[in-house]
Amino acid sequence: MQYLIAIHRPDSYDAAASEDDAMRREIDGLNEAMVSAGVRVFVGGLRPAGSAVSLRPQPDGSVLAGSGPYLRAGEHVGGFWVLELASLDEALDWGRKAALACRAPVEVRPFH
Repeated sequence: MQYLIAIHRPDSYDAAASEDDAMRREIDGLNEAMVSAGVRVFVGGLRPAGSAVSLRPQPDGSVLAGSGPYLRAGEHVGGFWVLELASLDEALDWGRKAALACRAPVEVRPFH
């Protein structure tokens, strides 16, 4: 089963200003542990929510494009991992490690 481990950041989050060397080392270590364990399928960091473009289907069949995230909120997904794991418990263990390394709230969700 594959799981999404998503890191949530405030909209004002600036990685360059907020992430020190110790934090980068912890995140790098977490990535290395995931690779060593053979569970990491994909990892990606996202640019700030303000760089998003939202597409909204209209009743007439057209699609409107707007700048910014689909949902206006104070937080957004700042990055994520997709992991191949045997159980939700295993996903939660990796999620806890991610929350500590990234010093941020984490959401763990299984794929269909």
